Amino acid sequence: MNAHISLGRRGEDAATDYLVDLGWTILDRNWRCREGELDIVAHDGRSHVACEVKTRGSDRFGDPLEAITADKAARLRRLAWRWAAAHGVNGGLVRVDVLGLLPDGDGFSVDHMREVC
Repeated sequence: MNAHISLGRRGEDAATDYLVDLGWTILDRNWRCREGELDIVAHDGRSHVACEVKTRGSDRFGDPLEAITADKAARLRRLAWRWAAAHGVNGGLVRVDVLGLLPDGDGFSVDHMREVC
């Protein structure tokens, strides 16, 4: 497995742990449809949340959250609606969050941006 994929998987695992520590329930990981993939779908106790995870090895090329453009946010919203439709959930009740992760010692620091779209 190349280092880039390994870093991404470790970041998604760390993001999942972070959300579980917040008391969230993980409903899906790497949910796919023909239009793309949602990294994590969770429930925060009140709402369903589609989470995009952006992991970087450093901030040398910018903050991981900077990778979320308006087009990417719109795509995430469409994927969240697809997930909701596939699971019998009102799509208007699913929000999209982004988790930016950077290495921090043996783990990762997590920057959590809520309600991106």
